[in-house]
Amino acid sequence: MSRSSSSPAPKVYGWCPGALRPMMSGDGLVVRIRAPLGRLSQAQARAIAGLSQQHGNGLIDLSARANLQLRGISDQSHAAVMAGLQDMGLLDRDATTESRRNILLSPFWQPGDANHTIARSLERALKAAEDLLLPGKFGFVVDAGPEPQLQSCAADIRIERSGDKLLVVADGAQTGCPVEVETAAEAALDLARWFLDQGGASMGRGRMRALIARRAAPASHSSPRSSSAPEPSPGMTAFGPLVALEFGQITAEAFARLADHGPLRLTPWRMILVEGAPELATLPGVILDETDPRLQVRVCTGAPGCLQALSPTRDLARDLAPFVPKGQVLHISGCAKGCAHPGPAPLALTATATDTFDLIHHGKASDQPSIKTLSASALRTAPKILTEGS
Repeated sequence: MSRSSSSPAPKVYGWCPGALRPMMSGDGLVVRIRAPLGRLSQAQARAIAGLSQQHGNGLIDLSARANLQLRGISDQSHAAVMAGLQDMGLLDRDATTESRRNILLSPFWQPGDANHTIARSLERALKAAEDLLLPGKFGFVVDAGPEPQLQSCAADIRIERSGDKLLVVADGAQTGCPVEVETAAEAALDLARWFLDQGGASMGRGRMRALIARRAAPASHSSPRSSSAPEPSPGMTAFGPLVALEFGQITAEAFARLADHGPLRLTPWRMILVEGAPELATLPGVILDETDPRLQVRVCTGAPGCLQALSPTRDLARDLAPFVPKGQVLHISGCAKGCAHPGPAPLALTATATDTFDLIHHGKASDQPSIKTLSASALRTAPKILTEGS
């Protein structure tokens, strides 16, 4: 059930920032970089860190779609940032192409495997599909490894493994259409056009899940899906160490130091895979320990960095993290939009004013609270409030 509150309703933009179409926030422009294949060479990563330090506020976000966001970019410096990204080969020809090329790829790919081949084909197909006028947040997932890993990540069309089959899946459906590696990209675009033909993007907005809730997927989508593997934790992988970022953010200096160890693969879990690196030394804001309590907290930028946020959030998140029960998640949101964790969480705090929050048990940031008007100081003094009556 949605909440009723005297707090101002947050603005819903209906699109995500890009590099060519940045979004204004409380700390300046947010410039989002969609790295091809979710990978940055060492030179690219160091250059991005330099752009953040020279033209931004030195903070870099990693989004839930494995995109980087440079923060604090001014109107005057945006052109210089674009020139830098162009030199790195990280700029699309126009904002429409950039928006359409919204692909989330499993980070555990190897050159020439199914994930790599499909992602490359889909990227080329989307760049060429100028007639495909999709909503701004419409996205694709390529998850064609031995077992799906990205089912919990937001997307509209999924290409995923199910046993010995490869499926194209409409988000919200429990079945998909069998395809081959060579035909997966074409089938994904056919499904995107079906979405548009079925009225899924009324007034230029809409998501596949909402359409599937109203009607069934195409008749050819009859093969059952496999369950997703658990979300990975920080630690060593066959590709190199996987490290988490504190609340999905890192300083430009620490980002450059990570790149000293190898190319970087960006993940939707707000973690970075450092290709081929040995064990890493501790860096500020970089989490190497899978038991770190900060991994149980989802928190947005908060005020003043976000124009929608009614309160700062991150200092409170650091203070409350040690008190989140093991196995649970605490979501702290600066407004009722709940950007950091759109789904329900066992514990959620939604700002209603400066340093004032409502507590929701087993719900989203916009749901009715269990306790209203808790001050940040009261939460810090008696964090057991979080779980009382839950």
